[in-house]
Amino acid sequence: MNTSSYATSADIPRQRWLRIIPPILITCIISYMDRVNIAFAMPGGMDQELGITATMAGLAGGIFFLGYLFLQVPGGKIAVHGSGKKFIGWSLVAWAVISVLTGLVTNHYQLLALRFLLGVAEGGMLPVVLTMISNWFPDAERGRANAIVIMFVPIAGIITAPLSGWIITALDWRWLFIIEGLMSIVVLVLWALTIYDRPQEARWISEAEKKYLVETLAAEQQAIAGKTVVNASLSAVLSDRTMWQLIALNFFYQTGIYGYTLWLPTILKELTHTNMGQVGMLAILPYVGAIAGMFLFSSLSDRTGKRKLFVSLPLIGFATCMFLSVVLKESVWLSYAALVGCGFFLQSAAGVFWTIPARLFSAEMAGGARGVINALGNLGGFCGPYAVGVLITLYSKDAGVYCLAISLAIAALMALLLPSKCDAKASSVGAVNATKRAA
Repeated sequence: MNTSSYATSADIPRQRWLRIIPPILITCIISYMDRVNIAFAMPGGMDQELGITATMAGLAGGIFFLGYLFLQVPGGKIAVHGSGKKFIGWSLVAWAVISVLTGLVTNHYQLLALRFLLGVAEGGMLPVVLTMISNWFPDAERGRANAIVIMFVPIAGIITAPLSGWIITALDWRWLFIIEGLMSIVVLVLWALTIYDRPQEARWISEAEKKYLVETLAAEQQAIAGKTVVNASLSAVLSDRTMWQLIALNFFYQTGIYGYTLWLPTILKELTHTNMGQVGMLAILPYVGAIAGMFLFSSLSDRTGKRKLFVSLPLIGFATCMFLSVVLKESVWLSYAALVGCGFFLQSAAGVFWTIPARLFSAEMAGGARGVINALGNLGGFCGPYAVGVLITLYSKDAGVYCLAISLAIAALMALLLPSKCDAKASSVGAVNATKRAA
């Protein structure tokens, strides 16, 4: 049976959705919990005990992303040429150790060092898991698969917010890091027992599903490359103009994401004047909204093939809600509603955005491309929290939030300026929709 007959068949098994997505999603969730628990620890007593100012809090939140640079490209290349499974396995061990040590710090210098090291340890995660997703899901499914995996951000937020608030209230901020660090060891066992790098390696997959994946993914790569894929150097990746557009877009996007995420508990505490347990409960709703937003925009993008539009629209919505959260601050509930709106748009563009590298580059180049885009783009994760901290110190929290809104507006404009080849062809979209109707 050839690839084209598979494209219109409703009989291809889909075990990969249940076998591959859940362990990747759970692993990403624990990594994000380790990354953002400092957002609750700061207003939960860490800042007072360690004598941390707003500027230092922003630096502690953002320095993670300087360490995050180091393993982005190596991680992407390892996932292409070697084993992403082993890479993430060793990363889980490192996350556990560093998180537990963070619960034992006695000054902000130790905190900064451990946050930097945590960034190094987590740096290769996203390019590795996105490459693994591209090994298991063809282009017509990749937007939804990416969106489900990137849903680790809101799901981790839903879990982390009440859990962190409860641990800090019942114990203290130190146990927050220790308990969540030990959870990484549990996830390591799940990862080792369930995940496979490629369909050819999995023992559970049926021959029909394996053949469909191998032939469809190979045909997609031939269509992109136009010839047999050869090794792509880092210089070839960096010489592509669209690559730099994607890096810049991701930079301004991540500035908004992490500026919002790492300062949300502090903003909520000051807005509502409640304790950390109540702040944790209030922080759930924005992340619930994020799940709905991700499903909506990724589904619309897969259905229409429009990638640029459905990256730009959520960014515009995110920027608008960020702006309104300050304008409406005299009304606690209206301001909170705007913050929930920010949550709805928080990750809505991400699943769609990460389908673009696979459309522009061969599998060989895409692994390195994802690493470069994520590494340099995530410098925004340093700039966002740090800029907010500095602006709070020099001016006010309002100035910090306005800065994030402007950054997101710039990202939205850059999405619209991406080349048309980022969008799927109408014929491809029609074939996919026909398959869905047949199913």
